[in-house]
Amino acid sequence: MVIDSQPRQALVRRFTGLARSTPGRLSLIVVVLVVASLASGWLTTWSVNRQERALEDLATRSEPLAHAAQEVYRALQDADATAASAFLSGGLEPAQLRQRYEADIAQAQAALSVATASSPDLTATLAAQLPVYTGLIETARSNNRQGFPVGAAYLREASGLMRTQLLPAAQELYRAETDRVARAQDEANFPVVPVLVALAFVIGLVLIQRYLTRKTNRLLNVGLLVATGAATLSLLWVTTVSVLVMNDVADSRDASEKVDVLAQARIATLTARGEETLTLVARGAGQSYEKNFVEVSKRLEGLLDRAKALESTEAVDQAMRELRQWQQVHQRIREADDAGQYNDAVALIGNPYFDSLDQSLVRAIGQARQEFSDEVAVARGSLAGTVVGVLVLALISAAGSTMGLWQRLKEYR
Repeated sequence: MVIDSQPRQALVRRFTGLARSTPGRLSLIVVVLVVASLASGWLTTWSVNRQERALEDLATRSEPLAHAAQEVYRALQDADATAASAFLSGGLEPAQLRQRYEADIAQAQAALSVATASSPDLTATLAAQLPVYTGLIETARSNNRQGFPVGAAYLREASGLMRTQLLPAAQELYRAETDRVARAQDEANFPVVPVLVALAFVIGLVLIQRYLTRKTNRLLNVGLLVATGAATLSLLWVTTVSVLVMNDVADSRDASEKVDVLAQARIATLTARGEETLTLVARGAGQSYEKNFVEVSKRLEGLLDRAKALESTEAVDQAMRELRQWQQVHQRIREADDAGQYNDAVALIGNPYFDSLDQSLVRAIGQARQEFSDEVAVARGSLAGTVVGVLVLALISAAGSTMGLWQRLKEYR
């Protein structure tokens, strides 16, 4: 079938002729400016909304979930170290150690329930194996109270389960949540494309005014001046706010790094405590635990040095002093144990420096988390009203462009 092309050709000639005339060009410019104004405004508001959502996620979801994942790891590690310490007492363990162990398990379960909402796959191993671990600890405790040597075997089995399954799963969960924080920070960064589009729109308005000046011999066009002013104000607003947000997000990254380093230091502290205690539980066969203690202790020193380099605070300085004091007591423990003075070594295991070190790290982590929250709050405050402002300015720019060119179009009627 042959399609008659004459109507189509006539339509093309009509539009071509219209485009070649000044009124046609002005009409086309009006359409382009209105579309460009609204498109630039939409793109900018979408970008600002994206930043706001990312910052809200940081404040209310990502960072709290990362902290919950950290608490799962910390509580499990502390529970294992506390169970081993209680075992050393023989018979009926001290009430405060039993209470601490139970509190750690309860806290791990509570933090796990929070993390499960966002990462059910990563928490499956923890949810399945934690009851197995606590069952082994109860069996070890029951045998130890009756004086049966098999209790130590159950304790080592429980500790092995903690090290091979529970703690690696908790570590994976923690890394997944900290990666979520990093992604949210990336999404809140400077909106390059929307700013470039807004800049191109302002340049386009200026060029169109120059074109009208040559065509009409009129220096000023009030409508286009209003449109250019609104577009320029929107561009400056978004650029300024985005730079402020970018700086705050960069500061929040620094705070996140401090939290991560300090959290690793706290985990290393608890790990070292567990290795120190299990060395005595093994009664002369704990060389591997002692080797692990030395390695973890060195890693802990490095983490504290790194934390001090990031920001030297009183809490970090105190933690470094307490670590050195703990290491001195540990040397005395090893000397007593190696000399066959087992009871003296066990008595020294309850030194206060471990708890003091842990408390110092808790304070340092709390300060870093507060710094993170403050930076995110400032960033969110900087964006307040930006979406509404950009939308209003986009509408003003579209209206000004229409009014300015409509005045020129009326002259051709």
